Amino acid sequence: MARFGWMNPLEDKEQLARIHEHPLFAGLPTGELGGLLAQCGLKRYQKGERVLYAKTPRQGLLLILQGMAEVFVGQSSQREVLEVLEKGDMIGFSSLADFLAEKNRQRERYPVEVRAIEETLCLHIPYTVIELRWHEPAVRDFILKQVTVRLRDIYASLAEQVTLAKQWGESEPFIRRIHDVMKMPMISADMEEDVRDVAAAMVGQATSSVVVLNDNDQLIGIITEKDLVERVVAKGLGAGTVARDIMTPHPYIISRDAFYYEAMSVMLMNGIKHLPVMDGGRVAGMVSLSDLLQQKNRGVTGVIQKIEEATPATVDRLKPAMYEVLSYLIQDEIPVVHTLDVMTKLYDRLARHCVELALNHLAENGSVGPPVAFGWYMMGSGGRGEQFMLTDQDHFLVYADPPNEAKRSVDQYFAELGKEIVRQLELAGYKRCDGLMMASEDRWRGAISTWQERLRGWSLRATNDHVLLANNFLSFRHLYGDEELHDQFTAIVRVQLVKSRIFLYRMAELEKEHPVPQLDHPIRALFRMKRETIDGKKHALFPLHHSIQLLAARHGIVDGTPLELLEKLIETNVLSRETADDLRFAYEVILRIRLQSAWHAHQRGEPSSSEIHFSRLRTKDKEELILALRAIRSLQNQAISF
Repeated sequence: MARFGWMNPLEDKEQLARIHEHPLFAGLPTGELGGLLAQCGLKRYQKGERVLYAKTPRQGLLLILQGMAEVFVGQSSQREVLEVLEKGDMIGFSSLADFLAEKNRQRERYPVEVRAIEETLCLHIPYTVIELRWHEPAVRDFILKQVTVRLRDIYASLAEQVTLAKQWGESEPFIRRIHDVMKMPMISADMEEDVRDVAAAMVGQATSSVVVLNDNDQLIGIITEKDLVERVVAKGLGAGTVARDIMTPHPYIISRDAFYYEAMSVMLMNGIKHLPVMDGGRVAGMVSLSDLLQQKNRGVTGVIQKIEEATPATVDRLKPAMYEVLSYLIQDEIPVVHTLDVMTKLYDRLARHCVELALNHLAENGSVGPPVAFGWYMMGSGGRGEQFMLTDQDHFLVYADPPNEAKRSVDQYFAELGKEIVRQLELAGYKRCDGLMMASEDRWRGAISTWQERLRGWSLRATNDHVLLANNFLSFRHLYGDEELHDQFTAIVRVQLVKSRIFLYRMAELEKEHPVPQLDHPIRALFRMKRETIDGKKHALFPLHHSIQLLAARHGIVDGTPLELLEKLIETNVLSRETADDLRFAYEVILRIRLQSAWHAHQRGEPSSSEIHFSRLRTKDKEELILALRAIRSLQNQAISF
């Protein structure tokens, strides 16, 4: 509860000066000010405490002397913040209608509520005091200006929320239930049924899974085609093997009334392809991943087939098909990490196919094939597994050291291969890198010994440019080529980083110059600060990546996506599981906001941007963005501490 202080505020000289400067009381003689303040009182509110409740009659205005408060509608997680008020602002303007005009006798006339978002001190100013000051033109002008500005800001915020609600609420999967897409009747097997009979039933019914029931017709397991292959055929089992011997017990299930996207999320998050559909305690049907993906042509399989069959003349047709898959994943609100996992696998197939097209092109023009083992690596967003749309090319080539007499011809072959890879990727829709970080360039390809010297050169001359190159380079991911060579290459990178402590120190020093911004509050950032945007890459993703790279490199970890590196840092006790979970949350928040922003820009035909506009975010997104930035800043502070 608020702590009331019906003492005269004149007793606190600092508060008195602050109040006397406010437009409601400015210019008053000390005696007259004292008389008015005698009718007022101080109220203190703890963080999270309600200042005003909905439907509660207002008894005047509140002037914030310390702290902040938010005006909102809705409850708990569904709360939508209309505005944030800080020191010097007034609470309760919506009740002025009762003061200025005939009172509204409706019981439910105050739909908004107010709560403190930090410890807050307010001066309660009753309507009797407002009435005594109302004859002053400066007071009326102040209140009129405040009301109109706040009305404008609230309308802008509310309009944005309504627009976003339409964008997010009209997706068909939110109204399509599992019972609309499941297959029935369900094919079932008794737990003591011979697996040969189970397999025959699956063939006869053209189904890829059956549920296993006990004597009370209760679900106890599931058998899929994969189970039959791995647990029966591969082990040479035959007569005498029954369903309960090979079934997967306690399978994941879904309610018949669940939404489409819920089933998709369960499958993607748990790596399964079949979900028994339950109606109460009974099995009502089965839904498979292919069932879901086939809705509205959501099939990834078709795109994969198109990739594998693409030629240089048709590879440009893949981009629209892949963007269609992305659009459905976004529309269905599949978790962003899983969306990127699906899209990364598609883009990886496309990139590898482009390398193969490049190799075939060289072969058709007289080359006998790669003269030595080689590896092709992606960097940047592709290397991190964050490429939800086709972006700039970032890649390099590594090949085995050739004999001295063959060095020139080997170098020439891979120079041609690098240029052809760039050309094939460009045909597929990848833009050339503005910074020329591509295998077509001398400094982004070379024999393994050349790369060793190159890395050593970066560490010896740890300029800002070399540090920036290293930041991009350390996001590398092996996508095509010889695995043994890849192991040799990563070993060289690991050893070089261990030797180059001064280089890691320079990386940390450069990172110190770009601290992660902190926002006190999402709506405050929108209405009270001049900054209305942040750069999602520069201010969030890059600091997160660089900090993870620094921590990983210090402990000899040089290969993997950001999430994979986090797991390795947990295993080496560099990060706690709790900290890593906070960072995963931050990572997902930033990626989700970036993906949504980039996709909406694409739909509007606008160039993609990493700018995050606060006014375009839902309240929940704004709050999560603040938490994400705090987690990233904490990681950054840990990473730059030597």
